[in-house]
Amino acid sequence: MDTTPHTLTTLFAQLGLPMDKDGIEAFLASHSLPAGQSLPDASFWNSSQASFLREALAADAEWAEDVDELAARLTH
Repeated sequence: MDTTPHTLTTLFAQLGLPMDKDGIEAFLASHSLPAGQSLPDASFWNSSQASFLREALAADAEWAEDVDELAARLTH
């Protein structure tokens, strides 16, 4: 059973991205999601990251809320 708290920070860790505050802010500042594009379809993910995001959303997994938050923060 996965007992990891699901937060934006742990989502970044799960995606293999820097998970410190500066790393998250740098990622958010340097990436954007065009309106109407699904987060997993963004060109900046590798195939493993995109698959994880798709699975999290499709299964409405515990990660889904954090994935939605990430998508919202990337949409300008």
